[in-house]
Amino acid sequence: MKSVSDSDRGRITDRQKFVRLANKRVSNALRAIQLIGNLSNRSNYDYTDDDVAKIVKALSDEVAACKKRFEFAQKKQGNIQFILE
Repeated sequence: MKSVSDSDRGRITDRQKFVRLANKRVSNALRAIQLIGNLSNRSNYDYTDDDVAKIVKALSDEVAACKKRFEFAQKKQGNIQFILE
């Protein structure tokens, strides 16, 4: 049987926490986006093309910022070594 070190236990716990929180937060975000989409019903709401553009831009900007944060985190984790010879 393979022994699990303390650092591996921490990683498993961190992974489990990430998966649990990601599932919940992404599901909530998707539900919220669906609710925003419900605003498209012209028989219930009055809006302009400019209103729609602002909503879509705000959502797109936030998704782009989220993506950049993940990309930056991956770059920080790289094993780059500097050796002065």
